[in-house]
Amino acid sequence: MASGSDRNPIIIGGLPSQVPDFDPEETQEWLDSLDAAVDERGRERARYLMLRLIERAREKRVAVPEMRSTDYINTIATKNEPFFPGNEEIERKVLNATRWNAAVMVSRAQRPGIGVGGHIATFASSASLYDVGFNHFFRGKDEGDGGDQIFFQGHASPGVYARAYLLDRLSEGQLDAFRQEKSKAPNGLSSYPHPRLMPDFWEFPTVSMGLGPLGAIYQARMNRYMEARGIADTSKSHVWAYLGDGEMDEPESLGQLSIAAREGLDNLTFVVNCNLQRLDGPVRGNGKIMQELESQFRGAGWNVIKLVWDRSWDPLLAQDRDGILVNKLNSTPDGQFQTYATETGAYIREHFFGDDQRLRAMVENMTDDQILHLGRGGHDHKKIYAAYAAAKAHKGQPTVILAQTVKGWTLGPNFEGRNATHQMKKLTVADLKGFRDRLHLPIPDKDLEDGVPPYYHPGRDSEEIQYMHDRRKSLGGYVPTRVVRAEPLKLPDDKAYAGAKKGSGQQKIATTMAFVRVLKDLMRDKEIGKRFVPIAPDEYRTFGMDAFFPSAKIYNPLGQQYESVDRELLLAYKESPTGQMLHDGITEAGCTASLIAAGSAYATHGEPLIPVYVFYSMFGFQRTGDQFWQMADQLARGFVLGATAGRTTLTGEGLQHADGHSQLLASTNPACVAYDPAYGYEIAHIVKDGLRRMYGENAEDIFYYLTVYNEPIQHPAEPADADVEGILKGLHRVSAGEKGEHAAQILASGVAVPWAVEAQQILADEWNVKADVWSATSWNELRRDAVEIEEHNLLHPEEEQRVPYVTQKLQGAEGPTVAVSDWMRAVPDQIARWVPGTYQSLGADGFGFADTRGAARRFFHIDAQSIVLGVLTELAKEGKVDRSLLKQAIDRYQLLDVSAADAGEAGGDA
Repeated sequence: MASGSDRNPIIIGGLPSQVPDFDPEETQEWLDSLDAAVDERGRERARYLMLRLIERAREKRVAVPEMRSTDYINTIATKNEPFFPGNEEIERKVLNATRWNAAVMVSRAQRPGIGVGGHIATFASSASLYDVGFNHFFRGKDEGDGGDQIFFQGHASPGVYARAYLLDRLSEGQLDAFRQEKSKAPNGLSSYPHPRLMPDFWEFPTVSMGLGPLGAIYQARMNRYMEARGIADTSKSHVWAYLGDGEMDEPESLGQLSIAAREGLDNLTFVVNCNLQRLDGPVRGNGKIMQELESQFRGAGWNVIKLVWDRSWDPLLAQDRDGILVNKLNSTPDGQFQTYATETGAYIREHFFGDDQRLRAMVENMTDDQILHLGRGGHDHKKIYAAYAAAKAHKGQPTVILAQTVKGWTLGPNFEGRNATHQMKKLTVADLKGFRDRLHLPIPDKDLEDGVPPYYHPGRDSEEIQYMHDRRKSLGGYVPTRVVRAEPLKLPDDKAYAGAKKGSGQQKIATTMAFVRVLKDLMRDKEIGKRFVPIAPDEYRTFGMDAFFPSAKIYNPLGQQYESVDRELLLAYKESPTGQMLHDGITEAGCTASLIAAGSAYATHGEPLIPVYVFYSMFGFQRTGDQFWQMADQLARGFVLGATAGRTTLTGEGLQHADGHSQLLASTNPACVAYDPAYGYEIAHIVKDGLRRMYGENAEDIFYYLTVYNEPIQHPAEPADADVEGILKGLHRVSAGEKGEHAAQILASGVAVPWAVEAQQILADEWNVKADVWSATSWNELRRDAVEIEEHNLLHPEEEQRVPYVTQKLQGAEGPTVAVSDWMRAVPDQIARWVPGTYQSLGADGFGFADTRGAARRFFHIDAQSIVLGVLTELAKEGKVDRSLLKQAIDRYQLLDVSAADAGEAGGDA
């Protein structure tokens, strides 16, 4: 026995190193027993005993440290596997037909003159994982609820289509229209799960890897949120996310595991298809990705089920008394297992079993063919069923199932386990014949030799097809299916917006606060108030929304089990199991996932929610733009607020906080309706119209993006003759020029409107120029209107040519036009070609920086005095004023001296 000095004094793994030993003699007896087991029975036997002790300790609820990873074998022991309730022979036939049709669909899509691509190998590896789910677990929507939410792995879409074909949900013509959505309309099938493209079929877009797992976590959480708040009964809904082991390298895949564990989301199961391959090579050639993922999920607090080997390994593991086989499995790297998947039984015998006499003895009575068919657990229906059943039964934690498979499984030696298999799309005649034989399908050789290979259907009245229908009927209907059951909401009348329309009086408030006041009034509405879901990444106070804490409260399924440090304050931080506000922490990605889950609840569960996601403008479309594209694809609705917007408005924060381009990024998203309002009454009309368009009759699949600022300004009351149509379409006049010999037009948006009004006054008082000021509430919508009209005119030359809205509004306006905003010039430049007369834009191009608002605006030449110079410059170009005035203006206002500018309004977080 080793002496105390030989032992490592540093205890790791959570053992109580600082706790005194009250019975050292008993402790020594236990240590002596362990030493004896090592000396007499060996390290492997001692290891086994220790693991059994840990297992028993957990059964007795003794708190012991969690093991980071377990042996490279199945988590569920053979003796603990439940009865498999299905007909395995019929399910094999169903799966074989599905496998064939999925591969043939992609191969046929490569026929001459088409060549649109597709992926075969991913579904080939995961087919059994899906089939068990379809036959025994995935709940449909026929019972009137949301059923289960299934995030299908994007590259596996051909298999889902192939199964739908067998069930008469899709026709042969539709399979032949795979990836030909326009040329074969209305039969075209989207390449991947795209709800916008197939709104009655797919529910969740997943092929932008990493967003599927992130979305699944927040969908499971949204299910709990809706139930807690009494909006929908989601107690039967389970979220399944099918992922790839290579996909888990995306930061979004693992970045939010902790929230699922923290909130005990046992309504969530990840199924990670560990085929050990990325798109072009091994995931961890020198390591073991399943072991790595196990440790990461365990560390995050998840329940982990490893499904490594199929039933053919059970007899070998049963005779592994010395642990030599388990040790070999533990120590063999993934790259070698990938090689074994492509080699012969003789090769495996020599290279895997051959280096130890005990291993060789285990397989000496097995043929090379039997060794070759020692399979992976992700292809064994009984093993998969056991894992799924255990996941559904587990309480208190989310579960991840790590299932080992072979990429390209059953497709033949040219596909299985090959590094290039992900990009292989077409099967040769020889491949097809081998594939057919392996699947035992009755397809004649001549059908494979002449033209494109045929699809296979065993017949609508066949035993296997009837079995498929029966299984889906018992589980509540076909999946995937997207159903919109939600009824239009009864929306508030004008009274809800009266406060915003009154203006701010003598008080100065930022447009962020103007929006918050509108939201607060709407959340009081008896009809729709409870449906609002405020979402923010840790900065409700920054956005002036702490006033919501006492009434709406912050959602936390555990409630508030502590005394808040600010509990004596009126606006104290308050958490509740029925809270309305989602406070997701410092995670824009997580907040956007909440936004998407809430924004699509009208379809997922038939109950509309109105998410309002408020964030630092710079950290929205730039940081999580891919998710906003996902939001558009998922047909989600709601309000997105880019607060603290503008390149010069968030004074002092500097480059990485200075947003001068998110409006431009928003313009690239076809589902995004983006506005840059200046005043509270504009916000009121925009929000009202947004609710109508998204939640009223004939609701549209769009979302609204409003950029709001933190600079306090006086908000005028809504004028009696307010141009509501102009506000909503993107342009209305807010101040007509009253005096001056020369005319000009100033277009401004957001926080720039007050600068334009100041410039209007200077031009009138000092330069004899009469300028009208227009609020461009949406440069983006003005451009979209113009583009649509140009497209119509292009294709209908025989009709009277239509005129864009911006052209109509400015048609009779005199003088040149100068556009200004706190955005880069490319934002107002979107409408340049449709503005009558001469046009110049001023903008904040380049990187932002920390300084006073006045200095920053002088630097970018977008302040009131720079607007004056811009107008004079355009008038000089037209010969209306002498060019000498330009130098006078530059000198008078010291436009080349940044430090000469007035510092401007300070403060104003909200």
